[in-house]
This record gives sequence, structure tokens and C-alpha cells, in this order.
Amino acid sequence: MQQRIERLTTSDGVQIAYASVGSGRPIVYVTGWLSHLELGWELRQERAFYEGLAAGCRLLRYDRAGSGLSVPSAPSEAPDSDSSPSLERELDQLSAVIATLGPEPFDLVGTSMGSLVAVAWAAAHPESVRSLVLYGGWVRGADISPSGAQENVLGLIDSHWGLGSDVLTEIFAPDADATTRQEFGRYQRACSTAATARALLAMSYRLDIGELLGEVRAPTLVVHRAHDRAVPLAQAAVLVDGIAGAQLIVLPGRSHLPYIGDAHELVTTIRRFLGLRAARRGALDLTPRQREVAALVSAGCTNREIAERLGIGERSAEGHVERIRLRLAVRSRAQIAAWHAAQGDRR
Repeated sequence: MQQRIERLTTSDGVQIAYASVGSGRPIVYVTGWLSHLELGWELRQERAFYEGLAAGCRLLRYDRAGSGLSVPSAPSEAPDSDSSPSLERELDQLSAVIATLGPEPFDLVGTSMGSLVAVAWAAAHPESVRSLVLYGGWVRGADISPSGAQENVLGLIDSHWGLGSDVLTEIFAPDADATTRQEFGRYQRACSTAATARALLAMSYRLDIGELLGEVRAPTLVVHRAHDRAVPLAQAAVLVDGIAGAQLIVLPGRSHLPYIGDAHELVTTIRRFLGLRAARRGALDLTPRQREVAALVSAGCTNREIAERLGIGERSAEGHVERIRLRLAVRSRAQIAAWHAAQGDRR
């Protein structure tokens, strides 16, 4: 799949970048804290996650103000400031993206902080949302973690954005390997300035959508990982209790980022709820050369043996194995072998 990036201007004059992938039934995706449409598309696991959601559909996602490709800003953290991130400003940005769809209803998926924005939209515009999916969300930011811990995180971002992004990566993606965690730490720093990151995270801590839950009318699925280190599972239960008829599905794992861990199972769960065909793991397909290498890994060959059989250098063989591991979001050669065996079972 190829994404198409365009720009628009919100009602209060903020320039927003948004991306469209695929065609068909529209799914609007509200991301968490920080994003970057181009860099996120280059991260293998993140791209595979979006491709899985977009199969047979049109997936729209956007960078919120000050993040990614959207116009940088210098936000104030004072809640009453005109430049302070707020739920109202979030809804204004989402409204501008939704306006590109026309009058037809759409599916709305919110992840992490985006879940709160999605709930607020569904509560205010019940006729526009076909189905609502909330992943890794919460009701009151103050309940995510003790106030002291929140202040420590905010202070760390403010004083040392590099160290702060690394610490948050450990919280958001404990199931990722070291290489992926390094990539995501760099990715966060490329998404925004420290000031914007701090202001957006501070907003997420003060948001409270408790009074809006009862206004949601769309069929709703709440998905949460059992041991999410960033947002306690108890928050998912509060969401389900507050939204009439909402379903709760708990998946195994500790990672808060949707595309880390068993992302395929998460995509399958979402698509099943939306009435869509299950996404095939082919979204993580390999190049012909990578398939050759995967077959040799499955046969138990070392990097040296792979190099000899393919007539390439041992370092090149090692690089192929590493790229395969990253592409499939697995940690070991044994998992590559298991993936290759599963592909054979499907043929």
C-alpha cells in the first residue's frame, strides 16, 4: 500500500497533515500522544499495523497540531491559554479531517489518548459514527498513575527530552527488542519538540471524559492488553461500564503501543468487530531474497552457511536475517523458522 499525504486548515487556522491509505469503507484513526505520518510509515511494525487495518478499507490518520508533519507550535501548558492543547482543539482538528469524507458514517478508532478524543466525538456526533473502537484508553488522566509519577515524567521530558523519550519507550513498548526501542525513542524525538511533547502529555493527564460516556450511542469495542504498563486494565473496565452495550476484549501483552507485541491479533480483533475479513499476515510479506534466507534459517543454517549457499558475504547474510526479524516483528531465529513453516502450511 502507498499512503497519500495532504494538508488542511482547521476552523481556528491550524494547518494539519493527514494521510489516506487504501480505498473503500472509511476508518478514521485517532492516534495517541505523538505521531509522524512519514516516519511512522517507515517503521516496519507500525506500517504493517496500518496496512492490516486498511485492507479493503480507506484508513485516514493525521498528525495533531505541533506533531509530525503538522505545523509546529509553541504550546502553553496553562489550561486557559489559547495555545494550550485541549479537548476542544483536538475535536476541531478531528472535525477538519472528517469533513474530507463527506456525509457518510464512518468507523472511528482511537488509541491511547486518541480514545478520549474518539469518545468525545462519538458523544457529540452519534449519527456520524458507524462503530467505535477504543484501544489502550482511559477515562480520567489523573487515574493513570500517581500524581508524583506524572510530575516526574513531565519534569524529565522538560529537562532531558532524549532521556525522557527513552524512559517512555520502556513504558510504552516493553515487549519490543532493543533495536526497536532505540528506533522508537528516536521516532518520538523526531515527532515534536520537548515543549510540545510535555504539553500534550500534560493534557492527557488532565483529561476527564467521565461525563461523556453515557452519551455514546455507537456500537463500541474496548480493547486492552492485560498488563499494559502505561494504562492499567482497570481503566478499560471503567470505559465499558460507562458506555451502554460496550464490549471488552483483553489481549495478552504489556506494550501500550498497538503495533508492538501481537499486533496481528489486535488488528484481527478490531476487524472482526467492524465486520471485516480478518487481515492476513501477508501484510508482513518478505522480498524473494528474504524468503530464501528465511527458508535457510528454517533449515537450521547459520549465517555462514546461508552466505555460502547464496554466494554472498557473511555480513550480508546477517543483515538479511536482521531485516527479516524486524520485518516480522520477532525476536529469534526460531520465530523466523516458525513463520516460514506457517507460510508453507498456507500454500
